[in-house]
Amino acid sequence: MARSAMIHARTDTNLKAEVEAVFKELGLTTTEALNLFFSQVRLFKGLPFDVRIPNEETIEAMEDARKGRNLTACKDAEDMFKKLDI
Repeated sequence: MARSAMIHARTDTNLKAEVEAVFKELGLTTTEALNLFFSQVRLFKGLPFDVRIPNEETIEAMEDARKGRNLTACKDAEDMFKKLDI
């Protein structure tokens, strides 16, 4: 049995470049990152992250965050917990 298998896949050129830059910053090659992903899929018996379409409230919160709206500034974690009433 072969010790490794070749994977051929097509992807957007810009996406590939951006992702490879992230991998480089993390100290990973594309092959290492793919093997890490595959190992996690095997471990989780599925994707190692949620794949969902966000609801309206989440979409609005993400848009607010991108635009810097409706944000609460906190000095530190203690201040954040106080403001969250935790």
